[in-house]
Amino acid sequence: MGVATNGAAEPALKFLIYGRTGWIGGLLGQLCTAQGIPFVYGAGRLENRAQLEADIDAAAPTHVFNAAGVTGRPNVDWCETHRAETIRANVVGTLTLADVCRGRGLVLINYATGCIFEYDEGHQLGSGVGFKEEDTPNFVGSFYSKTKAMVEELLKNYENVCTLRVRMPISSDLSNPRNFITKITRYDKVVNIPNSMTILDELLPISIEMAKRNLTGIWNFTNPGVVSHNEILEMYRDYIDPSFSWKNFNLEEQAKVIVAPRSNNELDTAKLKGEFPELMSIKESLIKYVFEPNRKTKA
Repeated sequence: MGVATNGAAEPALKFLIYGRTGWIGGLLGQLCTAQGIPFVYGAGRLENRAQLEADIDAAAPTHVFNAAGVTGRPNVDWCETHRAETIRANVVGTLTLADVCRGRGLVLINYATGCIFEYDEGHQLGSGVGFKEEDTPNFVGSFYSKTKAMVEELLKNYENVCTLRVRMPISSDLSNPRNFITKITRYDKVVNIPNSMTILDELLPISIEMAKRNLTGIWNFTNPGVVSHNEILEMYRDYIDPSFSWKNFNLEEQAKVIVAPRSNNELDTAKLKGEFPELMSIKESLIKYVFEPNRKTKA
């Protein structure tokens, strides 16, 4: 689904964004302000169809962005004991918004998750073989991931939805507790597994460009390649804090301190890279957007 401009001036844009109090929703607003794109935040609850319709009527947007939903506090283990609330936000709410947008002829950019896969025989750790957009989710270890896989499958039936599979998001703001780097620097121990990850400083502007191009369907929304926990912490030590140290433990030891297993995988980014050839590899993006701007050690 795309719109050809034939060299004409870019049409006027106005975004309606859900997730005002969230990390990604807040960053989106900042980006729109910086780019001069008019936007408003939705006031309605996602599961309330009438409120969503009222938001759209009031805003008259050209595109809708959904950065709302439940991830749990302090982490996804919360969803294990709050299942109805998780379904209401992540399934009912997202589907209601998609349906309302479809009825109004609006493209919905939906920030989803790539934490719906785990390494398997066909996608072995270290093989470089990543899960593609059309692959069926194989990770059901956490209730959060289950709800995300459910809603992704249902959203395939909505031709107006652009599903972006975000993983282990990272930004240049190392004070944000949702930042993957900030999280692992505060853990007593970390596992050391290569994963696909999303550098928000580079990829959120791309999501705005995707809206401009009216792109839809499922997209693996991570930087190409993988990076391990230890590689990130080594960069943190080298760029930020020379005295920083950490301890590792294995998955069996990790399982004793968490409620639900965590997803570890590599996503294939050929589709996104094909649309945006300038997309940097995960390690290059980490250095350019995160560690160089925060450098506290001498180069």
